[in-house]
Amino acid sequence: MVMVSSILDNGSLRVAINPVGAELQSLTDRKGREYLWQGGEAWPRRAPILFPIVGRMPHDELVVDGRSYRIHQHGFARDMVFAITEESITGALFTLRDTAESLAQFPFPFTLTVRYALEGERLGVLTTVTNTGTEAFSASLGEHPGFAWPLVDSIPRNWHSLEFPHDEAEPIRRVDAHGLLRDETFPTPVSGRTLSLNEELFDDDAVIFDKLRSRSVRYSAPDGPSVTVDFDDFPFLGVWSRKPGDFICIEPWFGMAAPEGFSGDYAAKPGQFSLAPGDVLSFAHGITLSPA
Repeated sequence: MVMVSSILDNGSLRVAINPVGAELQSLTDRKGREYLWQGGEAWPRRAPILFPIVGRMPHDELVVDGRSYRIHQHGFARDMVFAITEESITGALFTLRDTAESLAQFPFPFTLTVRYALEGERLGVLTTVTNTGTEAFSASLGEHPGFAWPLVDSIPRNWHSLEFPHDEAEPIRRVDAHGLLRDETFPTPVSGRTLSLNEELFDDDAVIFDKLRSRSVRYSAPDGPSVTVDFDDFPFLGVWSRKPGDFICIEPWFGMAAPEGFSGDYAAKPGQFSLAPGDVLSFAHGITLSPA
């Protein structure tokens, strides 16, 4: 199926969004510079939305009331077609509702909407989950944008860094070989407020901040452009890359992979949100470009 992307443009930013997964496909500034990773062998995606799980469940199984449901890493929303329910030159609303396919993996009716809005040099994103069923459910939600690394070809990759507004001294988390959250913690790679980027940082997969003080981070290199990701409604952050890809993912999460040894009902998995029937919960984040 060939899907036509929705194009938003306010003169400062131009973005393209694919209805499959409501996934951001392109993010360019007023000079035409592309900031988003454009996919490749190392990682074929660009900015998937993770729902109803973030990370992986043991044996790719989600258990509800003793019944197992097969669900793959990061859930199904990233691969489903959203309806474009509102659209203008500076904003668009994408809507996904439960289907027979989704109910076979996550047995709860829901509506998931993603609203994109251009605000000067900031792309605002509001993702909303509604429980449209008759039973309460727990879930997770994550954003997974991948940015070009390096931002400019002439700047070495290891000159890039992430800068937090607050010191981030707390230990970080890692996942094991099965993608499950390891029990132990690890010393933070952040020096004060700065995380220097290099490929070796991701030899053990993502860097996971589960005790983060900051609610934004600035990705930049000396004398180059920068990207600021703000995420007021997300308590966790993942930072990830994979060789040999020229990308860095800055991932606000509400939820994480299941812990090592986790078993039992999905509702008992740590770090999730819960919605009673009829409840609505929204999560805001944004991406601001600063051309050099």
